[in-house]
Amino acid sequence: MSMTKKSTLFVLLPLAVLTACTSTPQQAPVVERPITRRAPPPAPAPAPVQENREGYYTVRKGDTLIRIALDHGQNYRDIVAWNNLANPNDIKVDQVLRVTPPEEAPGVRTAAVVMPPDTTKVAPVPKKVEPKGDKKPYAEADLKNDKDGDGRPDPAPKPAEKPVQLASVKPSVPAAASAPALSAEDREVSWMWPAEGRVVGQFDEGKNKGIDIAGRPGQQVLAAGAGKVMYAGSGIRGYGNLVIVKHSNGLLSAYAHNRSILVKEGQSVGKGQAIAEMGDSDSDSVKLHFEIRQQGKPVDPSKFLPNR
Repeated sequence: MSMTKKSTLFVLLPLAVLTACTSTPQQAPVVERPITRRAPPPAPAPAPVQENREGYYTVRKGDTLIRIALDHGQNYRDIVAWNNLANPNDIKVDQVLRVTPPEEAPGVRTAAVVMPPDTTKVAPVPKKVEPKGDKKPYAEADLKNDKDGDGRPDPAPKPAEKPVQLASVKPSVPAAASAPALSAEDREVSWMWPAEGRVVGQFDEGKNKGIDIAGRPGQQVLAAGAGKVMYAGSGIRGYGNLVIVKHSNGLLSAYAHNRSILVKEGQSVGKGQAIAEMGDSDSDSVKLHFEIRQQGKPVDPSKFLPNR
């Protein structure tokens, strides 16, 4: 091999190696695929709120079990049992409590029995007088009116009878305004004034839930009606030493601001029995604050107490 050929070979060989090193294999195109993310499952629908049903109550700030029981006309010990409360003093805000007996269906209450009206005050029902039969022979005009073909004219239509209006009857025991109707059991409760003294505070549904009777320290406070002591203590702020007497399933009475209490819970008391001594506990003066509640709702005591 000549020198010229050798020189050419040495020049071409590095070029071939360089070309092989710089050439890269062709790669497949990269395709970006969208990432599909699974949507989170929908949140479960909120459970129905129990307190919206009749017979349940949601605890609010400042509530005590005694006040809740008073506002619903129940014994606080029953509410403890219905809700399996370990500590009656440990109730929490937004806690839902049953305030009616478990056997009582939600939204259903025992219907009030309305006493029948006094028949002596009912307007007499006018005696119905029918025309006597006419024995005159049928005339030709009567025969033309015969549509049935029986030979007798069709009777003329009877005029509509006017409804009989009854006189309004006043109940023997008037119920308080906007209060539920009194049941037969409620009507049997006999009332008397719980204390002697001047009435210094009248019933006002928005401000005063009862009446206030002024008196002297130690003056006897009497049960306004026969019943059973449902509460005796000082568990409701603003009432001081308090006695609550239940007279029927629908009616109870409350006696507040006492100096001392003479009865115990669960004790049966008679009408006119001394249950407390008047005082000024949780009050700015010596007085008896007296309430009557019907199914937990404050009603005007003057509608129940006799005149004096």
